Amino acid sequence: MKKIYVGNLPFSATEAQVRTLFDKHGAVQSVALVNDRETGRFRGFGFVEIADEGLAPALKALDGYEMDGRALKVNEAENRSRSNGSGSMSGGSRW
Repeated sequence: MKKIYVGNLPFSATEAQVRTLFDKHGAVQSVALVNDRETGRFRGFGFVEIADEGLAPALKALDGYEMDGRALKVNEAENRSRSNGSGSMSGGSRW
């Protein structure tokens, strides 16, 4: 399985709509749309786990694809370790 980042999604997008869009290119294992922790509102991006062979066709077909007037930004997700919450600021706060 490969993980794909999907950005610039319309705020009306649902997991079912995103799954249908990606299912055309490979077997989708999961779809996760990201919500803001404080407000619970959808943040306009998410992640799709797709079968390895579906990665290249999905990237080619869907990067720039227009969904409800918004051009999607689709690329392979980078594996990142979770931070301790302090962000990338070092040497003290700038505020």
